Amino acid sequence: MYFKMESVLLQENFRQLAALRLVEAGEHSARFATDEGLLLVSFYAPGIVRLRFEKQPETDYGLLANGPAPVEPLQVTSGEGWHRLEAGGVVLELLDHPLRLRLLLREAGGERLLLESADDRFIRGELRFMPFAFDRESWLACLALRSGEAIYGLGEKWGRLDHRGQLVTNYNHDAQGVNAEISYKNTPFAWSTRGWGLFVNTPARVTHGVGYAPWSQRSYVLKLDDPNLDLFLFAGGSGAQIIERYTWLTGRAKLPPTWSFGMWMSKAYYKTGDELMNVARSLRQHRIPCDVITLDGRAWHKHETRFDFSWDPDLYPDPAGFVRGLRELNYRLCLWEYPYLSIKNPMFAELDAKGYFLKQADGSTYINRWLPPPADFAIPHLQPSGIVDFTNPEAYAWYAEMHRPLIEMGVAVMKTDYGEAVPEHVVAFNGDTGKRLHNVYAMLYNRCVYEAFEKYAGQGMVWGRASWTGGQRYPMQWGGDPQSDWEGLAGSLRGGLSWGMSGAPFYAHDIGGFYGETVGQVLGEGMPPAELFVRWAQAGILTSHTRFHGVGAREPWMYGAQAEAIVRTWLEFRYRMIPYLQACALEAVNTGLPVSRAMPLAFPGDPAAWGFDDQYMFGPSLLVAPVIQPGGKTRVYLPAGGWYDLFTGQRWEGPRALELDLPLERIPLFGREGAALPLGPAVQHTGELRPDSPVHTVRFEGPAIEPVIRF
Repeated sequence: MYFKMESVLLQENFRQLAALRLVEAGEHSARFATDEGLLLVSFYAPGIVRLRFEKQPETDYGLLANGPAPVEPLQVTSGEGWHRLEAGGVVLELLDHPLRLRLLLREAGGERLLLESADDRFIRGELRFMPFAFDRESWLACLALRSGEAIYGLGEKWGRLDHRGQLVTNYNHDAQGVNAEISYKNTPFAWSTRGWGLFVNTPARVTHGVGYAPWSQRSYVLKLDDPNLDLFLFAGGSGAQIIERYTWLTGRAKLPPTWSFGMWMSKAYYKTGDELMNVARSLRQHRIPCDVITLDGRAWHKHETRFDFSWDPDLYPDPAGFVRGLRELNYRLCLWEYPYLSIKNPMFAELDAKGYFLKQADGSTYINRWLPPPADFAIPHLQPSGIVDFTNPEAYAWYAEMHRPLIEMGVAVMKTDYGEAVPEHVVAFNGDTGKRLHNVYAMLYNRCVYEAFEKYAGQGMVWGRASWTGGQRYPMQWGGDPQSDWEGLAGSLRGGLSWGMSGAPFYAHDIGGFYGETVGQVLGEGMPPAELFVRWAQAGILTSHTRFHGVGAREPWMYGAQAEAIVRTWLEFRYRMIPYLQACALEAVNTGLPVSRAMPLAFPGDPAAWGFDDQYMFGPSLLVAPVIQPGGKTRVYLPAGGWYDLFTGQRWEGPRALELDLPLERIPLFGREGAALPLGPAVQHTGELRPDSPVHTVRFEGPAIEPVIRF
């Protein structure tokens, strides 16, 4: 009775779609009459089918990057209670009373069923969930799951990569860690190991009960908080093929600059320019390779009046000279920003009068408060603020233009922090409420900053925290604020891999973690243990982008001579890998494949590999298994084929699982037999690389190889 009550409560006020009548069939689409108006079905592109109910006009935020690209004429046949649509080897069957679907793929041996509406019934025969249902502003859809079927994607999620059994909500949050389901980056795109995928084209909240037992362990129940339903279905073989189709549809990342693949040094935070310059010089003195240094929040502007793009004149009387000094040391500067403006800022009244902030329903300006009154002014750097309205073209242009003086000064990139604070009741310039703007706001924000750097610097780049569908076009994203402990490391790894399985190829996490286990660490008076710092560095160096960051010191020499030496060697290896990283990045922008590829994505034909959530392929050649517990004991799974240990040169034959006990300087790192690893010179920064810099290619072949990394 409990399970029935869960399903009944979820479907309260919903009405089931039942009737279905063919109205018109065209070359690539067909229209059907239903209880809730017209259903438009189109074979949008090879392997992509679109089902759309449009109940009311809505703002188009440009989540789709490409229009239809059909390849074959659509064939439609109908019978009593059924319709069959086929094009390009993909078949969609629609059944009525109630409305249901079946997605099939034509193969050499016949037709293979990929996906169908759920047939989950109570003992008396009635369906537990309506296959398709609607109310005034929402939709429900219920799809069948099979035993052994795994579901991936849905954004940056910190738990198990397979979402089977989970309740996942696509709604951006300032997650303040990696310990719960809430996250900074979401997208309503999922794919199955059975060869299908789905994407809900919406900026609104989407909830996914993926075999969620309180609802139904055998069904995928999707709830959309949008009056329109725009559902894309993907028919393909592997997850890689489905991601390729999804990123073709919603856009692929642009190529990041070469210097971005170097090391980024940061902490929360360098309080003065002199402190940062001392760190910059010390990095060179300690021979720690580095390309980018970040001035984080509170570090370069007045706390109470942030954020207006201005330097704190008391701390930086000569900002241009400061930036120039860093460039003379061969560093690029990353500055922090967020899209809020304190009501204490002298500019606030002027911008408010121009309508540059989000509004209340009564037309007054909405003021975001991090704490309720009377404590809302208590935190100096989090004052009550207006939220920039990126749907206002003038506000959008103003915000982009404000980056120009910084770029001309020599600032290389911005850390685009926050972007998750839009409440559902506010009203935007374009007429939408926060209900539709909340998620997509992050994409608009990062796009604006990225385009500013494209325009004024000639190369786009952001270091972004929040994201939504389409945000993958504007690299890159990092994983927010993990707790500085072993589970914070493990959650960060899974968050990055999950985001990669959601169509975003570039990612980083805070090496060392952001906040500590003790009050002292939270206040910046302590640091994570040296062992954890080293293990986090090894994992962070083997991601597409690498940044040391957190509360307290993150400079390697602060963790002792052994830790410094180990991290230095790993960073030297990182810089030697830049030719390989560039090749991985080029593949990513052409196919949508992430640089870090979770095991189900890299080995779709090996179900034994799918459960190893904390290891991954780093590009096509390297298998990485970061150590995520103290002591050095770890387990790694090697899929079928030959694998070469980069530290010893020994060849191992898979499939097999290895139980290892490794010293602090080593993690499981293997080269795939038949693959190659191009390595350049060990340099201190990418400015030392030249077009004619020598490249040595390690080929993983033969009974053994020479060790690649030596301590």
